[in-house]
Amino acid sequence: MKVCRSRLVVLAATVLTVVAGGLGIATAQAATPACDVAYRVTSQWTGGFGADVVVTNLGDAVTSWTVGWNLAPGQGVTQAWNATVTVTGTAVTATNMSYNGAVGSGGSVNFGFTGSWSGSNPVPSSFSFNGITCAGPPTATPTAQTPTPGPTPCPEPSTPQATPSTSSAPAPVRVWMAGDSTMMNASSCPIGWGSQFASYFTSTVTVQNSAVGGRSIQTWLYEGNVTSTKNSAGECTLSSTAYSARWSAMLDTGSGFKTGDYLIIQFGINDGDSACPRHVGTNRFKELLGVMATAAKARGVKPIFVTPVAAITCSGSTAVGNRGFVTETTAAAAANGVPVIDLHARSVALYNTLRLCPNNGDYSTGAVGAFFCNDHTHFEAAGARQIAGLITTALRAQNIPLAAHLT
Repeated sequence: MKVCRSRLVVLAATVLTVVAGGLGIATAQAATPACDVAYRVTSQWTGGFGADVVVTNLGDAVTSWTVGWNLAPGQGVTQAWNATVTVTGTAVTATNMSYNGAVGSGGSVNFGFTGSWSGSNPVPSSFSFNGITCAGPPTATPTAQTPTPGPTPCPEPSTPQATPSTSSAPAPVRVWMAGDSTMMNASSCPIGWGSQFASYFTSTVTVQNSAVGGRSIQTWLYEGNVTSTKNSAGECTLSSTAYSARWSAMLDTGSGFKTGDYLIIQFGINDGDSACPRHVGTNRFKELLGVMATAAKARGVKPIFVTPVAAITCSGSTAVGNRGFVTETTAAAAANGVPVIDLHARSVALYNTLRLCPNNGDYSTGAVGAFFCNDHTHFEAAGARQIAGLITTALRAQNIPLAAHLT
């Protein structure tokens, strides 16, 4: 008697364990919730620190999440990104934002925060994920099942039919970029990290980098229409609300944004200028980020906010943060339901990993000279490529769908 090969395949796929000497078959019960957490102090200074948390869901898929841990004596949380963080006593609770609540089985989610400390700054000893203490993968519990009947006759074979593949390459997308000189295209110093970005992606991605040196978010959006006069609120007035050619080109229905594209926005370095036309107040800064995010979403484009990349500033042997508008960027991201990559914290952490501090202020030689132009702010090609790499690492860690196009 012939035995159906297809039936054997089904059995092989469903049997977890065959009990030796018997007919019983054991299968795993529904997966127990489980998790794993990677906690990393990305930067630390007297009285303060930055931390990055990556939580991997080792159980069933979830549509929302809560991560908990306890602070050590003297520790506190001052701000957070990619999560809403509350502190009650020493207990910390981090909950998902509107855009990162879904985490598949085996998937990860990333968030970060800055905090305060005194005395010592230890790593938390344990974490919980949706109320379950994170302790690695679950243990499957075998359950006895009814014995499966023996082989049965099968019909005569028919001509096999091709099974269509369920996997396909990601559809081509364009990544649009808006920012300042630390992001702009250039062939010599200063080289923005945006000029190195495309090299991390497959051919499915086209990068349209419209970052321009010396621009605040307002002068980038309203080029030529920002005056040198401030209004009663302390903001630079506009002579016209007409958009710049670069933003108008992105908004063009024919050649601009298309559904499925991405828009990466990084400002905040020039915006702190006290004088017009570059000056932008904190509320106006958040407002304009919202304007750009809203316009992008209306066209089916997915915006991503990026905090301003750090220059190299040392406190002894430690690189420290030095940019404004970091909090404003994360706040605008939360208000507009947009993922945010904290490039400021990630760049400071990179400088410490590379041990670029202390230095003698000579940015033309050594490891610092290979990374930075001779102004401690802008990048040589090698530095720009590493900064672009921080963005791609964040795309993966934060489960931002653009990561599907990375090589």
